[in-house]
Parts: sequence; structure tokens; C-alpha cells
Amino acid sequence: MTAVIFDMDGVIADTNPTHDVAWRVFLERYGIAATNEELYNHMYGKHNSYILSYFLKRALTKIEIDQLQYEKEAIFRELYQPIARPVDGFLAFLDQLKKNGIKTGVATSAPVENLNLIVTAFSLRPQMESLLSESDVTRHKPEPEVYLKSAANLGASPAQCVVFEDSVSGVQAGLHAGMKVVGVTTTYQPSQLPPCHAYIHNYENLDAAFIQQFF
Repeated sequence: MTAVIFDMDGVIADTNPTHDVAWRVFLERYGIAATNEELYNHMYGKHNSYILSYFLKRALTKIEIDQLQYEKEAIFRELYQPIARPVDGFLAFLDQLKKNGIKTGVATSAPVENLNLIVTAFSLRPQMESLLSESDVTRHKPEPEVYLKSAANLGASPAQCVVFEDSVSGVQAGLHAGMKVVGVTTTYQPSQLPPCHAYIHNYENLDAAFIQQFF
């Protein structure tokens, strides 16, 4: 059983520019000025608990993390909902996968509210047999837990799964899970990611044969 698992931010939708703005708005509320380099190195692909601890420069309780991350992600959702659009070719590629009987899922480190926004905006729920967010795991990327749980949900062995990822920690998570990994270069260039089995910039001209080539 072949399965395809997509990360969300930077993979299904190029949300990272909006996350950049949302983090700046959030940090300004707390008197923190972040450089472009800091956001690039300490935001993309990282879990909010890490990002918050890095920029606030102190250890945070779980209650603090939950409250602060909800505040920041609410800013993101307000900014992104009116402009939500998928990465070029994604919906057509997904349609081709489903027509060829390939099971698909989403595995994101984002909060479930963000997952619901994207899934609803692009009408993905009927096409995804697994939807996992940060609340579904205890060990976040680069740990492989979210991908291993996704494979179990999809009834596929890790060796039969292809992961689409755009971040260093996400690629590492897919590789640690023993899966084939396709690097999506919306955020990083191939040379900036761990070695992947293939690289794409978008999904235009991709079909089910692209997945079958890995097996």
C-alpha cells in the first residue's frame, strides 16, 4: 500500500511569508525586534514551543506556551484566511493521487485550528485519510512520531510512504521515519536541506507516476 503524506506550511500552501508577518506583529507586542536572519533560522519548520523560548529568552511553562502560541496563531489565521491559496498544481496532483487509489494524509506541527483553516479553505477533508496536527504527538519534528502515526492511520508501512517537506526538521523527521522524502523548495534551496530523494518547487506536471518511481 503506497501512501503520500504532506506537511502543511510551505508544502500544501506557501504560508511562511504570512507566518513571518504574524511573528513580527506578535513579537512587537512584547517589545522584541527580530531580524530576518533570526526568523529564517529559528522559525521555519520549528515548533512554537522552541520559537517562543528562543525569542523570549527564557524557559516557559506549558500554560504560557499554550496561551502565547494561541495569540500568535490567531494573528496568522486572521492574516491568512482572506488570501489562502494552495501551492501551484497541488490540487490537481492530489486529484491524480486519489484517482490512482493512493492514500494521502497531512502531518503538520501547526495547531489544529490552522490545519482546519487550510483543510476547509481547499476542501481537503474528503481526500485525506489522515489529518494530524501538533496536538496529536508528544515529540515534534525532527522526531518521526507524526509521520509514523500517519503511516499507521493510512495502513501503510513507512517504507511505502512518500513525504513532502519544506524544512530541515521536517525532512529529518521523514528520513528518521524510514520514508522517501521529496523536498519542496518554497522556503529553502535543495543545498540547504538534508539530502532528499527528489526536489520540487511546485506540483505542476506531477502525477501518480512521480510517486511510483520511488518503488
